[in-house]
Amino acid sequence: MRLRLPRWAAVTAVLAVIAGAGTWTAVASDDPPPVHRADRMLDLDGTRIDTSYFTGDADGRRPAVLLGHGFGGSKDDVRAQAEQLARDGYAVLTWSARGFGASTGEIGLNDPDHEVQDARKLIDWLAARPEVLLDKPGDPRVGVTGASYGGAISLLAAGHDSRVDAIAPQITYWNLADALFPDGVFKKLWAGIFFSAGIQPGAPSTAAPGEVPPGKVSTGNPPTGKAPTEQDSPGKDSAGKDSAGKSAACGRFTPELCSLYERVAVSGKPDAAARALLEARSPSAVGSKIKVPALLVQGQSDSLFTLAQSDAMARTLTANGAPVAVDWISGGHDGGDRETERVERRISTWFDRWLKKDASVDTGPAFRVSRTGGVDSTDGQATLRAATADRYPGLTAGATRVPLAGPAQTFANPAGAAPPAVSAVPGLGGGVAGLSSLGVGLSLDFPGQHARYDAKPQDEPLRITGTPTVRVKVTSTATDGSAVLFAKVYDVGPDGRQQVLPAQLVAPVRVDGAQAGKSVTLTLPAIDHEVESGHRLRLVVAATDLGYASPTVPADYTVAVEGPLTVPTAAGLDTQAAALPWWVWGLPLLGLAGAAALLLTARRRTAAPAPDPGLAAVPLQITGLSKKYKGGDRYSVKDLTFRVEQGQVLGLLGPNGAGKTTTLRMLMGLITPDEGEIRVFGQAIRPGAPVLSRVGSFVEGAGFLPHLNGRENLDLYWKATGRPAEDAHADEALRIANLGNALDRAVRTYSQGMRQRLALAQAMLGLPDLLILDEPTNGLDPPQIREMREVMIRYAAGGRTVIVSSHLLAEVEQSCTHLVVMDRGQLVQAGPVAEITGSGDTLLVTLAEAVPDALVEKVGALPGVATATRTDGGILVRLDTLDPTALIGELVGLDVPLTGVGPHRRLEDAFLTLIGGGAA
Repeated sequence: MRLRLPRWAAVTAVLAVIAGAGTWTAVASDDPPPVHRADRMLDLDGTRIDTSYFTGDADGRRPAVLLGHGFGGSKDDVRAQAEQLARDGYAVLTWSARGFGASTGEIGLNDPDHEVQDARKLIDWLAARPEVLLDKPGDPRVGVTGASYGGAISLLAAGHDSRVDAIAPQITYWNLADALFPDGVFKKLWAGIFFSAGIQPGAPSTAAPGEVPPGKVSTGNPPTGKAPTEQDSPGKDSAGKDSAGKSAACGRFTPELCSLYERVAVSGKPDAAARALLEARSPSAVGSKIKVPALLVQGQSDSLFTLAQSDAMARTLTANGAPVAVDWISGGHDGGDRETERVERRISTWFDRWLKKDASVDTGPAFRVSRTGGVDSTDGQATLRAATADRYPGLTAGATRVPLAGPAQTFANPAGAAPPAVSAVPGLGGGVAGLSSLGVGLSLDFPGQHARYDAKPQDEPLRITGTPTVRVKVTSTATDGSAVLFAKVYDVGPDGRQQVLPAQLVAPVRVDGAQAGKSVTLTLPAIDHEVESGHRLRLVVAATDLGYASPTVPADYTVAVEGPLTVPTAAGLDTQAAALPWWVWGLPLLGLAGAAALLLTARRRTAAPAPDPGLAAVPLQITGLSKKYKGGDRYSVKDLTFRVEQGQVLGLLGPNGAGKTTTLRMLMGLITPDEGEIRVFGQAIRPGAPVLSRVGSFVEGAGFLPHLNGRENLDLYWKATGRPAEDAHADEALRIANLGNALDRAVRTYSQGMRQRLALAQAMLGLPDLLILDEPTNGLDPPQIREMREVMIRYAAGGRTVIVSSHLLAEVEQSCTHLVVMDRGQLVQAGPVAEITGSGDTLLVTLAEAVPDALVEKVGALPGVATATRTDGGILVRLDTLDPTALIGELVGLDVPLTGVGPHRRLEDAFLTLIGGGAA
């Protein structure tokens, strides 16, 4: 069940009530404004490019946006953003780049003669559209945006075509050679992922090429002049066929790129020709020509395109005189939170300012960085807050020197460069890198293959924003005197065990001519990370790393530090205060928010029915309950009636869409039924009904402050409710939850099972007579599920009642005493678990002692018996034509030492029978 009230809605509602704002009337529609899409296959000089064109209902001409996709994807990946931009008043053109989706051609990594020319011809096409605003004939008002591969094309388009008016590249590269060959070291893991994606590109577009969806679509006449040709029936995509003379292993890559990869992958070292080819296809090659407003969004959890790439963009574009804003998001190519909704809103605002020329629009700060503010215990994700500045500080502002201790250290580059150290792992590292400030990280350095140098513990917190540097002297025993090293910085906790590699990043460096020793400056990865008081920094220099190619010939390296670790602090940033999680203020105000919602929708209150004394001891009775959502074509709940008694653990079951969530929402007073009534202990349920104080709920887990211990979190929650402390009965709730000594530990150290039990304890505060649990075992392993089951059983054992909605049928069968099964909004069956599972054609024969397999086979061979199988409880016998009484006689005749014969059917079997085989 999802009960997430938007913060603005809750705050507005509560303020309206508190301020006595009177009655408001609001008319709202759940349907977004219509967007029209036209799919076309455009012929660009013999290469067919699959496109989609999005427009809203606005009249007149409007600016246009070209929206590119990431490497290995297609136009379909950006459809949602395209639709939103169209609603925001833009004409939006998306396309699948050469070699991807349904487009033909070969992948040239944004070759200026191919992919960049394609983008220019798409701008030609936009210039001929009657909906697109023109600055002059043939010159549309156009912005370009996209992520990764699509982000690079936005920069390249601006550098090659003066008609581009604004850009918003995301998590992309400035110099592809520097990204894949940093400091002369081959980034083999990411390069291999790129190459594999090009061999088997993303699935074709889900929209058929040439298909035009129903509705009003203004297609106009086919453009003339420079514009490409439209084809309504493109035929089959011929991409994937090998070019003449090219290895089939190269997939859709051009021959020169295929040769480059195979050459570098074999040697493990980039050559000058490889660098030159990639640099020619990089935005840096036309950097001096990019002079349009640019919003640069780059990821902190990104070992592919690091923050140094966007720093080079920002410095160059600012020097060109272009307006530039830099936004460091939490996630990136390695995973983590890409902050998609916020970033897309900011891109739309950026285009409003520079394409619509709306000077009143606030485009946000010149520099913004997302910082971890805690962990949401409901999903384990890091919560974020912003730090901002009115100018981009770069990567070296506000240097602070941190002395490092340790003598010169010698370590080995092992034969074959194996086993390698582990830092970032593409697609994995960023998931935990986003939590680096909370003590979560992934890293591995093998003994004898690295040197390390420690700083003293910090007397006060130290915020690093930028690229740390350190001077070291390197000596190598390799025959050519070279060394390939990997430098990284750890944050080490006071106990010395919780080591965190911020953002999981490592900086490679190739050192030549180091036979007699050579001094070099190591520039470590750019990060934004706070070192807490009592923690210390650690520099590690390793001989190998999983993501990179290292020399395979064994050698010894000696490294000595020649100065302090210099860390930038960018002290001018203003950090947003950490907001309280929504649940801290949202739960206590839920009743007020519900009341305000009634005012906002102009619904009149009706007098609650009088209490029913005859039901005063009945936890729940639902009678004739029905609910149809506005605009829906069917009832979510229809004529539902059932009753729950004290001491029961009731399982609410049904397939997706059965109406379980709607029923629970009505039970908790969050939505109002259309017909029927719900009574809890004889009191009719209405929003804010006093009897709801006797109801506790566990919905998607609770949120907790990770730095507080379990007991402190519960105390904070109960204080927020405003109820007397003596009413909490915290000790009894905690005894039932059975958390033991964990109550005195920080919640961030809890396992998922412990967090779930703490959330249950929070729901049980005040010992509510009716406890409602929605999927309480989500994300738990079997032992944790068993613990949760025991908690529910213990709670009900005291005469209280539990209602649990769950998809785990086997668990429901073990923990629940009664069931309510729903399907398509209606009651299918209700009753004790044994009653619902007891019918069927399978019997359990219990035995006084174990019997041999031969005897089980004889039972299975009896006339009228379909099968007989051994089970822990005896023998399961599935009947065909034999009746149970006759079976007993046959078993006695076979000398089976039976002690009982009874019906046996799993809840899963009964459930599937009741709902006709649907999924739970």
